Amino acid sequence: MRFAERFRACGVFFFPRMGPSTHLLQQMTIFVTVFTGGGCGMMYYLMQKNFAKSEYYRLAVEHLNTHSTAMASLGAPPLKVHNIHLSDRHNHVDHTSAQLKIPVTGSKMGGYLYTASTRDALLNRWCLQQVTLQLKTGEIIEIFPATESL
Repeated sequence: MRFAERFRACGVFFFPRMGPSTHLLQQMTIFVTVFTGGGCGMMYYLMQKNFAKSEYYRLAVEHLNTHSTAMASLGAPPLKVHNIHLSDRHNHVDHTSAQLKIPVTGSKMGGYLYTASTRDALLNRWCLQQVTLQLKTGEIIEIFPATESL
């Protein structure tokens, strides 16, 4: 069996001097596009999951959940914490500090939870420096350090 006949037997149309067929190139393009899109989607999902599991993220959301004035302003519970915008300039994390802008909504209103944390090298823990809720109306509620008496 000749070289070109083997390719035809496999369902691949190959013309010796013309290169692969247009159909094969279309299939390869579709495959590469789907594979790349799936990889990007998976990477985005894993990055969001890592943020949600991080200590500086969880501490900020926990402080919001225990702040009665902020929760009442949002109309929560239920409180919905959305994915952070990875391209937002307010979101910055390195080895010693973390700043996040976390979108949150309740049944009445939505807003952004701004957080700032530093890493304590001796205790190997993240320490909140500031947590502030800015509602869509422009109202700002300081959550941490605490300004309301519990």
